[in-house]
Amino acid sequence: MRIVAGTARGRTLKTPRGSDVTRPTADRVRETIFNVLGQTCDGLRVLDLFAGTGALGLEAVSRGAAKAVLVDQGREAVGLCRENVAALGFGDRVEVLALPVMKALAQLAQAGARFELVFSDPPYALRAGLDVLTALGPLVVPHGVAVIEHERAEVLPEALGPWAREDERTFGATVVSIYRRREGPESSD
Repeated sequence: MRIVAGTARGRTLKTPRGSDVTRPTADRVRETIFNVLGQTCDGLRVLDLFAGTGALGLEAVSRGAAKAVLVDQGREAVGLCRENVAALGFGDRVEVLALPVMKALAQLAQAGARFELVFSDPPYALRAGLDVLTALGPLVVPHGVAVIEHERAEVLPEALGPWAREDERTFGATVVSIYRRREGPESSD
């Protein structure tokens, strides 16, 4: 697994050995996500939930994101995130939180954190896409984007509260749903 573009392009990321717990986002899926979002992330604040190796958040930092917060509760995943952050020299722009995602979201909201771009790639068995999207509301700025990876069997709505799905891509059993946070009267659906 490698960083696809930006200042760390081509650099290899550490991945889990033989683990069924962490399912890193494939390079081609990450490349497609960033093709849809735009190639640069200049100045964005990024949140990477169920971060695993940190590949999505680190890809965003490589492409110019100002700051990224990587969240995972698994010991192996947190270790991989920290090793990858250090190996890429991104320690000044990346924070790793070793917490369950919902607890991290509550703490970040309480602290007043705000993000322009959020990635969420929960274990498919959790079917957490809808719960995560619902919980993100106070953390994402108007017109911010949430990218939710989920299995094909987990169908996410076209709209939910302030969120409207803008794009959806399927890669075998994996679906990537991209939502934008709306503002105005329609955001109270």
